[in-house]
Amino acid sequence: MNYRHAFHAGNFADVCKHIVLSLLLTSLHRKATPFCYLDTHAGCGRYDLLSEAAQKTAEYQAGIQRLWPNPKLPEAENFLAAVHALNSEGVLRYYPGSPRLARFFLRPQDRMLLVEAHGEEVAKLKSEFEGDRQVVIQQQDAYASLKALLPPQEKRGLVLIDPPYESAQEFEQLVQGLRIATERWASGIYAIWYPIKNRPPIERLHRSLIATGIRKMLLAEFCPYPDDSALRLNGCGMIIVNPPWQLEQTLKTTLPALLALLRQHARGRTDVSWLVGE
Repeated sequence: MNYRHAFHAGNFADVCKHIVLSLLLTSLHRKATPFCYLDTHAGCGRYDLLSEAAQKTAEYQAGIQRLWPNPKLPEAENFLAAVHALNSEGVLRYYPGSPRLARFFLRPQDRMLLVEAHGEEVAKLKSEFEGDRQVVIQQQDAYASLKALLPPQEKRGLVLIDPPYESAQEFEQLVQGLRIATERWASGIYAIWYPIKNRPPIERLHRSLIATGIRKMLLAEFCPYPDDSALRLNGCGMIIVNPPWQLEQTLKTTLPALLALLRQHARGRTDVSWLVGE
């Protein structure tokens, strides 16, 4: 495993992704019936921002640290509550990975499936959630899990697909995996995260997703930098399949407000639009 998220935990991309994830999970509370959350690239449960890795890059300082004391973004309240739950003394030290964040939103009737291919990360997940009967952890290939674990018994829920993008074939695998998943579970909500460096690879990804024939794909992009250089992470995007009611409108106000807090360049931008409609 070459990619180590500990260097990047809590950066602007994490904050954007996790605010969207929090909004999606909160939307599932509208019904009392249970839901299932599946994380295909779970990583580990939490990150220590005082660790050597986090301190080496200090990326969290331009991310969660800017948002932590700021109460001016109402749509981020639930996300910040999840972060505060890991930092009970009110001092920012720990940042939740997606599994720990999602666990905050599970009700007693809900369930979480965490899939991770790397043994070291699996061991950390098992330690993080030891004794938690609502959490199932499996060491498995991410894309194989979409076929093996869907549809869930709960019949409704959310799948997060958040690869490290180490492989040159990752976009192709992602598109194929999403196609298979939606064939097996058409009514599920899917959230796909991707990094933005320069634009051409992202445009190819969008064309490939459109070509699948999947309907109701909402695009949300957040770029504190202009996406004109492949030498840095300029921003990130999420594709949400079957987005809940009013998510489009919520993101159209939330992402610009977040950009005002986390902007790194005058030409930073946000975009919320339909990649494919109904």
